[in-house]
This record gives sequence, structure tokens and C-alpha cells, in this order.
Amino acid sequence: MKIALFPGSFDPFTNGHLDVVRRGTLLFDEIIIAIGNNSSKTRYLPVEQMIGMIEEVFRDEPRVSVRAYKGLTADFAREVGARYLLRGLRNTTDFEYENTIAQANRHVNPELETVFLITSPTLAAISSTIIREIHRFGGNVDSFVPFQLPPVEG
Repeated sequence: MKIALFPGSFDPFTNGHLDVVRRGTLLFDEIIIAIGNNSSKTRYLPVEQMIGMIEEVFRDEPRVSVRAYKGLTADFAREVGARYLLRGLRNTTDFEYENTIAQANRHVNPELETVFLITSPTLAAISSTIIREIHRFGGNVDSFVPFQLPPVEG
């Protein structure tokens, strides 16, 4: 069985992420969306809330699951039996960053292969960072995410 891990902070999960997962289901038997704990970032939305929202998006797709994890992605992939990491690339900057991470993951877990999917052109400009900023200041982000974000507090 081909199991792929799609790791990220997903803060929030975007339509670009959704596109990568949907296209990934054509390549893999199972995809685990893995929400990692990035110690250098403060989350905008709680992990538990994001897990629930993503699970609702994929409620009719039994081959997609969502899990939170701590520690190294390569170690978590080994723990869940994933031999592949699924990653989306929007541009050359993403490639340079992701290539370095892929090499490090391969060093930690030599059996782990990273598979890159090029983001669909209509979604390439979407980033979680931009969505957070628009949302934080009351802007409408409905066309960027596959669910409704909670209202901004304060």
C-alpha cells in the first residue's frame, strides 16, 4: 500500500492544499494530512480546530485522514508507515526550500521519498500567511479556503 504523508502547519489549510491532496489521491492509496508543531511559529488557529475543519472537508474520502504530530516529520512518517512525503510547489523559492528539507528527511529516514506536485496555476498565489493577514483584518477569505474560518475575536 502506498501511504503518503502531507505535512505542514496548515494554519489555515488552503484551497491550494486541498488541490494537492485531491491530486495526490490519484497517486497514493492513503494520504495522511499531518499537522506539525513548528516551534518557531505561533499558531493563528488551534490545531484541534484545524483538524476538525479538514476532517469535515474529507468526510467522504476514507483514504484521507488528519493527524497532529510533534518531532521530526521523517520519524513520524516511519511511525505511521508512510514511505512518501507529498509536497506542493508554487514557485522556485518553494522548490529551493523544499529540496533542502527533502534531503534532510532522506538523511533521517532513507526509505522516505518526497514527491512534489506543482500547484495548479489558479492557486499558486495562495498562501496561509496571506490568508491569515486578510482574515485578521476582517477581509473575506472564502475563495481561498475550503471552509468558513471562525470570526476574528476582539
